[in-house]
Amino acid sequence: MLKTQSVLLILAGALVLQTPQTPALFAQTAQNPAAAYAAGVGPGPDPRKPPASRPGAYTLAQVLDLAHAKNPTLLAAEQNLRAVRAQEIQAGVRANPSLQINGNDITEDATASSPYNYSVQVSRLFERGEKRRWRLDDARATTAQTQAQLDDTIRQTILTVKQAFTHMLIAKEALELSSASLKDFRHEVDIASDRYKAGDLGKLDYERLDLQLGSFESDESNDIVNLRQASDQLQTLIGIATPGTDFDVTGDIIPPVITQTQDALVQAGLANRPDYAAAKFGVAAAEANARLAIANGTTDPTLEAEYDRSGTENSAGFSVNIPLRLFDRNQGNKQTARFQADASQFTQVAAKNQVVSDIDQAWIGYVQSKRLSDRFGEHYLDESHDVLSIAQFAFEHGGIALIDYLDALRDSRSSTNDALNAYQQTWLAIHQLSAASATELIP
Repeated sequence: MLKTQSVLLILAGALVLQTPQTPALFAQTAQNPAAAYAAGVGPGPDPRKPPASRPGAYTLAQVLDLAHAKNPTLLAAEQNLRAVRAQEIQAGVRANPSLQINGNDITEDATASSPYNYSVQVSRLFERGEKRRWRLDDARATTAQTQAQLDDTIRQTILTVKQAFTHMLIAKEALELSSASLKDFRHEVDIASDRYKAGDLGKLDYERLDLQLGSFESDESNDIVNLRQASDQLQTLIGIATPGTDFDVTGDIIPPVITQTQDALVQAGLANRPDYAAAKFGVAAAEANARLAIANGTTDPTLEAEYDRSGTENSAGFSVNIPLRLFDRNQGNKQTARFQADASQFTQVAAKNQVVSDIDQAWIGYVQSKRLSDRFGEHYLDESHDVLSIAQFAFEHGGIALIDYLDALRDSRSSTNDALNAYQQTWLAIHQLSAASATELIP
């Protein structure tokens, strides 16, 4: 019977809260002290409000700028690109000529029977089959592929930085909420202690209530650890060698609405995704390498010119050296390059399919998490606050049993945690969708 009355009391209080106040309703409120208490109580911890930040706290845009400038992974990838680009110079060089000078029978007293003899030879190898052209094409395509791979490394690193930023921001919010909840519940336990000492509350109920403090303290302790770990991870990503405790971030908790359609994001992803571009450049590089393998199977002659002086006699000559490629015509390398070119075509198709799949997965994650976070923000959080406020009033005034109050308390904590998790999942889905489509979706 008592439980039924308490349920009716809560429902009545919630009804008053959801109805515009009129003179007639003020009279009803006066007859329903629980509803009046709920209407006048403070908002309490609210996961929809951004956590407090220190002066100079970094925004997401500032964190991304730091990552671009100082992230060691990106800096290493940029140096690798410069190294690959330098190979274009090497690919374009021509074969060096060769100079040879010989001298024989050089003595102080040269005679006609043993005259001194000098010779000078200049030789050079001439490439055939347009080898230099295909080397340059291969090197340039490799550079373009490496540039796209660098862009993809940037894309993935930026995604990781955004995720770390969100984890730290949510961890800050969770710690702020758990600290506020612990403070409020300590006050509730103090009230219960006074009631227990006054004989208005049984020992069992008081101790069961006091035991709940451990859970609140555990939440706060875990949130402190989570915040420190998230902060260290984010600082490492933006190039800070020794993470500090004074590092702070600021941002919105409520995720924005994505205005683009899924089809538009798919088209943007196919046009902008650097890993897909790298796959296409990989096809070009493989085709150039296949043509180079064919060219390497051609014969390169070596031409030589020679000047000789023997005593007072001068002479000149020349020679042509043509390798006879009877056995080695680069057959194995030709087949290898051809198979690699065919494989690159399948790699391009796989990269295209991956773009579509990534966007589809990120899209469904965003739609569902946004729907849930909106539901919590617009309905469940306010409702759970009303229920807890009325249950707290009813328990303090003997209207409901302790078990009912603890149930309301657990429901409120669960709603707060679920709402915060929904906001985090929505933010992570937006970051994933931005990376999948290679489009910045955050206004």
